[in-house]
Amino acid sequence: MSPNQKPSRKRLMWVGVGGLTLAALLVANGLAARTRHEKAVAAWTETAAMPLVSVFQPQQNVHGDSLRLPAHLEAWSKAPIHARVSGYLKDWKTDIGTQVRAGQILAEIDSPDLDQQVAQTHARLIQEQANARLAETTATRWQNLLASHSVSRQEADEKSSNAAAAKANAEAAAADYARLSALEDYKTIRAPFAGTITARNTDIGQLIKADNDSDPELFDIADTHQLRLYVPVPQNYASVIRPGMQAQLIVPEHPGEHFTARLIGDSTAVDRRSGTLLAQFVADNPDGALLPGDYAEATLQIPADTHGVSIPASSLIFRAQGTQVAVLDPDNHVHMRDIHIGLDLGERLVIDQGLKPADRVVDNPPDALREGDTVQLADAGGVHAPKA
Repeated sequence: MSPNQKPSRKRLMWVGVGGLTLAALLVANGLAARTRHEKAVAAWTETAAMPLVSVFQPQQNVHGDSLRLPAHLEAWSKAPIHARVSGYLKDWKTDIGTQVRAGQILAEIDSPDLDQQVAQTHARLIQEQANARLAETTATRWQNLLASHSVSRQEADEKSSNAAAAKANAEAAAADYARLSALEDYKTIRAPFAGTITARNTDIGQLIKADNDSDPELFDIADTHQLRLYVPVPQNYASVIRPGMQAQLIVPEHPGEHFTARLIGDSTAVDRRSGTLLAQFVADNPDGALLPGDYAEATLQIPADTHGVSIPASSLIFRAQGTQVAVLDPDNHVHMRDIHIGLDLGERLVIDQGLKPADRVVDNPPDALREGDTVQLADAGGVHAPKA
């Protein structure tokens, strides 16, 4: 075709149709690519929005466990020694740390006032006894005179009454004298039982006032051949305390050394202020290694329990519905399960209701996890040993 020759209308029509077709193909390809991209973005978004969780299976407590609790030691017997008589300390025989026998002299008190009172009551006793003898003799004589009608019965009865009153006065004087004589024995302070003197709060010449609560005790004595171990057991663990059980204890001054104590009883009641059951153990202390008043850490053995299962505390969910855990069904859908904690061991819990060993439980569940949510697993979902 020559340059001056114009294209025919038919040719121009075909060229236009071809251009439109090519444009339509390009638009269709663009729309298809955009659709595929949107679907990919939606799929990625759904996958990213699906919580990623790790699961474990609860384990049965077939080997038992141990529970560590704070405790304190007390002497088997202990007593503060106070004075029963007033006076001045004449002498003391024992100091702190002294091993004493029952009845051994600890100190002596000089009490001149008491000595004078004893002498006075003794003199009064002699006087009243003399009056009683005279009154008895007089009453006997007047009874004889009554038989011969020399005196009236009224007079004879009066003499008999006077004799009875005099006898009563003599008995009262004897009782008063016996009381003060008994107090004389308390001038010598003795050990009430065998043990160790743990405190001496007096010295020679000190003024001592008897029965004065504001004054400190003169001595403290403690029997430490055995020690009492007091363990406050939280209410959730009260069922662990059983007759015949033993406890292992450690004290700070003997690191790495363990001592054994055996249960001798408990308070059989939960303290409302602390929510604990007080258990009492006894530990032999023949060499004096344990000290009364010492802080200790007691380890109690928990027997095996095949009725409950053990889970880590990190799997708990606390919401308005109560204590729950999240379990997964075969399709990885979340279901909230109500549980009951039978025993709280700190980082681990023993669940006696609501879970079975075959359940898959979510560990560290997200706060936004809800009933029916679909989740993806961070691992294969095998057995996860509860955290120790």
